[in-house]
Amino acid sequence: MQANAIKRFYIVGGQQRSPRPLLENDQDWYEYKKGVILHVSVENQTVETCIEYVSPPTACAPGDPILFKSGTIQGDTLYACTQTEILIYSIPGFQQLSYISLPCFNDIHHVRPTPEGNLLVANSGLEMVLEITREGQILREWNVLGEKPWERFSKEVDYRKGINLKPHRAHPNYVFYVDEDIWVTRFEKRDALCLTRPEKSVQIGIERVHDGVYHHGSLYFTTVNGNLVIADPVSTKTVETLNLNSMHQKDVLLGWCRGLYLDEEKAWIGFSRIRPTKFREAVRWANNGFKQEIPTHIACYDLKNKRCLTEINLEEYGLNAIFSIHPVL
Repeated sequence: MQANAIKRFYIVGGQQRSPRPLLENDQDWYEYKKGVILHVSVENQTVETCIEYVSPPTACAPGDPILFKSGTIQGDTLYACTQTEILIYSIPGFQQLSYISLPCFNDIHHVRPTPEGNLLVANSGLEMVLEITREGQILREWNVLGEKPWERFSKEVDYRKGINLKPHRAHPNYVFYVDEDIWVTRFEKRDALCLTRPEKSVQIGIERVHDGVYHHGSLYFTTVNGNLVIADPVSTKTVETLNLNSMHQKDVLLGWCRGLYLDEEKAWIGFSRIRPTKFREAVRWANNGFKQEIPTHIACYDLKNKRCLTEINLEEYGLNAIFSIHPVL
């Protein structure tokens, strides 16, 4: 790797209650018991646990899944989220600086700060993106389907307590900026939508999309079946699609592709092992001739030469789902 390449990362995700839960009757496959953040040193080949987190009863119902979703690092601060909470930590010590949990939080997928110091929140369950203050005051609400934000939901309901709103129609899951404009990826719509100029969108199409990263003038998106899609933010057209599966042996199932960090001409990408789901449509692609499942891991790709450089297994360190990858600067 390059001499100046990032060699240490924080990996954000969660640990399952059991290694491979079976699908029985109406049992929900999404059985996570704690949020986990790991520190990975590529140079030293070491993995350490930074924090393990369990939501309090005030923020979830008994038996609800608990894990960290996608976060954001800005300076010495990590903005993290669970299904129903936002937690702000100082790093590297992981002292908790702030905590927010609102009754409208349902399946939170991403949080990031705004230039003004507020927070943007992808509230997947209610098909919304919220802008809130650090004290939890809601400043703006966008329904990502173009509807009135509360047309289908009630402000009188506490959506944190055991309310499953799946299947979602859009499922907004990752918020990002292109200059001053606010964008969000829409998992079920297989696209990215500009919230501040809703006439603009990027059509991904090939599979459900997760991460959206603006890097050196281009947009990069992960699709859950293992593609890295590159688009032009001006024309909003796709300019290249890299099939990460083609950089591995043919019968390998890389996993649920989610979590992206771009380091010049390299990309670190996360893969979570595929597990049973009652929403079979979401993982239909996983049955397409794959034979060998790969444990939850991160991988580094040389984008110029289109090859995988290294892989690091994280399942043995108690991480079963990866949501975001952050450099340790």
